[in-house]
Amino acid sequence: MRTPRLARTARALTAAAAVGALLGTGACATGKDAVAEQGGTFQFVSPGGKTKLSYDPPGKRGTIGAVSGRSLMEPDKTVSVADYSGKVVVINVWGQWCGPCRGEADDLEAAYQATRAKGVAFLGIDFRETGGDQPAQDFVRDHKITYPSIYDPPGRTLLAISKDYPTTVVPSTIVLDRKHRVAAVYLTTVSKADLEQKVTALAAEPDGGTA
Repeated sequence: MRTPRLARTARALTAAAAVGALLGTGACATGKDAVAEQGGTFQFVSPGGKTKLSYDPPGKRGTIGAVSGRSLMEPDKTVSVADYSGKVVVINVWGQWCGPCRGEADDLEAAYQATRAKGVAFLGIDFRETGGDQPAQDFVRDHKITYPSIYDPPGRTLLAISKDYPTTVVPSTIVLDRKHRVAAVYLTTVSKADLEQKVTALAAEPDGGTA
């Protein structure tokens, strides 16, 4: 017959073993929407609660980890920042449930069309969706968005950008230079004029920004 103390110890060991088994099997599990690979040197800091951040000179910009995941519009396809080697990349975090995202969608598409020939790529991250991918796909069609998005409801891609990146801020936009270092962050909606000015300057940096 077990004493109460031995019974409690046995239950604790059983629970610990169960947690260990869960971590051992689940922590490395991946699926079509398992996207983030931590790494890089970018550390997110927003001094004084600023919503528009610029990182200069170029030599002080940090790199991000591997941002890659299931395409929203083509579920059998994977899209990645690495697909755009040598290009300025604009990453926009959005959700079809987000009112401000609807407000800036046309500006983002217009900025993309105005700068794509200059070596600029756009990549969305569809975040915190709860109704499946259909509403988000409808959002893309309704706004005639032509650049791809990663379908990432749990936000694992944001961990690859920075472990400190504010996942409560949607929409937000991260701009990478040609070497895929973080050159600017917008923790608010962004206008076509502001975004076009920024990415045009980055695209024109000599040698992708070596200073």
